[in-house]
Amino acid sequence: MRRNVISAMVRPGRQPRRNDRGAPVVNSMRKSYFFSDAHLGVGTKDEDRQKERALVRFLDLVRSDGDQLFIVGDLFDYWFEYRTVVPKGYVRLFSKLADLAEAGIQLTYLAGNHDFWLRDYFLDELGMKIERDPIERVIQGKRFYLHHGDGLLKNDTGYRILKRVLRNKTNIALFSLVHPDLAARVARWTSQKSRQYTSKREFEGDDMTKVAQQKIDEGFDFVVMGHNHVPCRRNIGSGVYVNLGDWVTERTYAVFDGSSLELKTWEVR
Repeated sequence: MRRNVISAMVRPGRQPRRNDRGAPVVNSMRKSYFFSDAHLGVGTKDEDRQKERALVRFLDLVRSDGDQLFIVGDLFDYWFEYRTVVPKGYVRLFSKLADLAEAGIQLTYLAGNHDFWLRDYFLDELGMKIERDPIERVIQGKRFYLHHGDGLLKNDTGYRILKRVLRNKTNIALFSLVHPDLAARVARWTSQKSRQYTSKREFEGDDMTKVAQQKIDEGFDFVVMGHNHVPCRRNIGSGVYVNLGDWVTERTYAVFDGSSLELKTWEVR
C-alpha cells in the first residue's frame, strides 16, 4: 500500500506556558478561541494553500494570548485516517497546531458532519483531544455549550441514520480495507453530497437558534455552533448564541476574554 501520509511528528506534551525568556507564565486570564468549517480541500490548490496560510497566521494569534482553542468541526472537507495513513498535505497547519500544544494551549476538536472517521492521529501527533458529542464546559466561571450544529432538524431522520452508519466501528473497519486512493474518492463524493444536502435545509438556522434558546434556558451562558456557514452573534435572554460561520468565504472566529464572547473576522494579513 502506498504511504500517502505526512511524516509523523513528535507527540507534544503539555508543558507550562513560558514567555520569551523561558519563564513560566502565571496569568490564567487568557483567551479562549473558537472556529469551525474551514473545509480544507475545497476549491483550487492555490485557494486551499491561501486558506491554510491564513489559518496558520490566525493560530499565531491564538499562541500569543490564548489558553485554549476549540475547533468546532469540519476543519477538512473530508477526513479519513487509516491506522498508518492519513491524507497528505497541510504540514504547515499540523506543525502549528503541534506547536500550540507544546506551548501549553489546550486543543479540542469537536467532530462535524464531514469528519467521517477520526481515529487517534489528532490526539497522538498533535496533542488535540477529540470529542464526538456536544461539549459542556465551564470556562472562567461561564457555562459553554458547543455543538457542531448538524442533525438538529426534528425531521432529519435520514441524516441521523447516515451519521450512525458512518461512525459505526464495524463499517469503519471494513472501509479501512479499501485502498486510500479509492477511499479518498468515496469520501470526497460523500462530502459533496453532504454539502448539497445541507444547503437545502432552509430552516436549519432557525432550528439551531431554538436549540440555543433551550440551552440558555437550562442555564448556559454561551452556546457556540457552526455547520451552516452563516456567522451571527445573538443575545438570547440572559445568554449569547454564536454561530462561527466558516473559513470558506467568511473567515470568522469567536474569542472569549473571560467576560464576553465576541465574533470577529480575520482580516487578510
